Amino acid sequence: MSVTLTEKAAGEIKRVMQEQSLPDGTILRIGVAGGGCSGFQYSLGFDNTTDAVKDHVGEQFGIPVAVDKKSSLYLDGTTLDFYDGLDRRGFTFNNPNAVKSCGCGSSFSA
Repeated sequence: MSVTLTEKAAGEIKRVMQEQSLPDGTILRIGVAGGGCSGFQYSLGFDNTTDAVKDHVGEQFGIPVAVDKKSSLYLDGTTLDFYDGLDRRGFTFNNPNAVKSCGCGSSFSA
């Protein structure tokens, strides 16, 4: 799996899944898309299906995780964490492939 979840991120994902009453079998989908201030932006959402040909699928902390193979090239070695501080709150991506990222932390260039 190209992306690793921290225990804190997994806990927050489980909380969101429970809060939104998502059905069993819901998959966390992590990817990248063109756009943002630096060229690529991270995408994080839930899905109900995977494609064995197009996706890398694994499980971390009991959460099924899918990363499409194109995104996997840009996300290899990335850690998804959850930050909960006084100044901000949200998911953070620690991506060793990012050459440059913007101030908001949601877009990067590779």
